[in-house]
Amino acid sequence: MELDLTPAPATNVSVADTDNDAGGSITISWDASSDDYEGGKVRLYRIFRAEAVNGQPGKFTEVGDSPAGKADYSTDDGNTSDDASYFYKVAAVRVVYDEAGEGSEFTSESDMAGPITSTPQWFHKQRINTLVGMCLLSFFIIYYIAQAKAGKKLFIRKIAGMEAVDEAVGRATEMGKKIFYISGIGDMDNMMTIAAMTILGRVAELSAQYETYLDVPVCRSMVMVTAREVLKEAHSKVGRPDAYKDDMVHYLTDDQFGYAAGVDGLFVREKPATIFFMGQFYAESLILAETGNSIGAIQIAGTAMPSQLPFFVAACDYTLIGEELFAASAYLSREPKLLGSLKGQDIGKGVVLAAILLGVLLETFGVWELSNLFSVID
Repeated sequence: MELDLTPAPATNVSVADTDNDAGGSITISWDASSDDYEGGKVRLYRIFRAEAVNGQPGKFTEVGDSPAGKADYSTDDGNTSDDASYFYKVAAVRVVYDEAGEGSEFTSESDMAGPITSTPQWFHKQRINTLVGMCLLSFFIIYYIAQAKAGKKLFIRKIAGMEAVDEAVGRATEMGKKIFYISGIGDMDNMMTIAAMTILGRVAELSAQYETYLDVPVCRSMVMVTAREVLKEAHSKVGRPDAYKDDMVHYLTDDQFGYAAGVDGLFVREKPATIFFMGQFYAESLILAETGNSIGAIQIAGTAMPSQLPFFVAACDYTLIGEELFAASAYLSREPKLLGSLKGQDIGKGVVLAAILLGVLLETFGVWELSNLFSVID
């Protein structure tokens, strides 16, 4: 008696447009073959597709496969067009090996399903939580900007490095020495450089008031132009426009280590009392900070480059770590939009932190899986 090696076919094949996608995907599902069980005949399912031509299926081609025990498949191969309709069918496959180790396939095809057309969705329903979070954060930011514009005093945590700015400028004034301000090697399209220019404005105001010379060597032409405007505005703001000179801001070189060598030479020759390092720094950070430390200058640094922060912490008196650099610009300028944005973001972070702590407690005691609210993947 000859054995029947062909597996039973999959049944009830259905097709549907894949939910929550940008189009180009169809989901095929079916009832598993009766031979699909552990040790059964079915090894995998092959999915075949044919484009509809005048409402009828064209030639079927294989588009993928699904392992035994899994009864669905999504066609995300990039070859499904939203402008065409398709038919699909599923083949249950069994592989039998002979004594020589050569495999033979036995298949049974399901009935055809379709036609179906893929379409993109305007909204990803599984990301409603992201929308809620974005709206909540936007509300906090807009609310606190309005509060700041209305004149309400917003509490901002004191930043030690910024509190020391007056002391650092005052020390340079008492000693009759220069202040150096190094804005890093980033250009004006870098957020750290932009924040450094805001802080420079405050330092320039103090140096103009105390009649202390501020030296700003730069390595980017756009930074030079911007820094000159910042210094000119700062001197005018405190009523000393005549004290401003263009050569307070001067260009050295675009080369990273050439710039570091040039700045170090200025430190050694001029022996400034105070040095500020604010902005984007790379491998030159330790070279600059160590030289400044060796001449006994008080140093205040700030960067959002994690790899360079340890060098500044080790060699400088005060260091603005990461976000503190951006917060410092709002802290010093007290500009309503910056203050409101900073306060709103802090409140948003507080809400997220509270949710994390609450979720840990709820899931630890088995009350509720709060993490489900933050899931964006099936």
